Amino acid sequence: MPFKKRVHIPERFYHIVTRGNRRDPLFRDEDDFQAFLHILYQIHEKYPFEIASFCLMNNHYHLQLRSKKISLSKIMGLINKRYANYYNTKYRLTGHVYEKRFYDKFIASKEGMLEVSRYIHLNPVEARMVKLPEHYPWSSYKYYKNEHLTAPGFINLSSLLDYYEGASWEKRERYCSSLTLDREGRASSEFN
Repeated sequence: MPFKKRVHIPERFYHIVTRGNRRDPLFRDEDDFQAFLHILYQIHEKYPFEIASFCLMNNHYHLQLRSKKISLSKIMGLINKRYANYYNTKYRLTGHVYEKRFYDKFIASKEGMLEVSRYIHLNPVEARMVKLPEHYPWSSYKYYKNEHLTAPGFINLSSLLDYYEGASWEKRERYCSSLTLDREGRASSEFN
């Protein structure tokens, strides 16, 4: 049965999730995480897109992404193909790297944007990999938390910070303080 055609709404951000095949690791060491981020940088140079938040976990990754000119399918196809080539070459493997096509859902509101970014940034905390999101090195949270870090060109901090009032540092502080877990220690979201 053919895949359902994806709808691309250029002015909207999407929550994207891609998992490793059989939920195996996509990122086995620091070089793998770095390679993926470098691929994002390379593809962004040729086909500009914006990421509001990201988190690279061991066996999957989350992107909060908008592509105004190129379809989401094309951008994700390039990212996943390049990383799969890197991964299979490095580990001398063949075949599928990913479980299936990437999951995507467009984000329709300000509340949705903030909820998705919260979920993405708290993913390693909920997985009990770290106690605080700023302790996880493979997410965009550090660029929101620390104004002295320069975010890569593909990250658009203002897409989330502009929902808050005040000076830049106040917006960052308000955004970061909004990231809290529920009573059970989970980042509640429909994207589990």
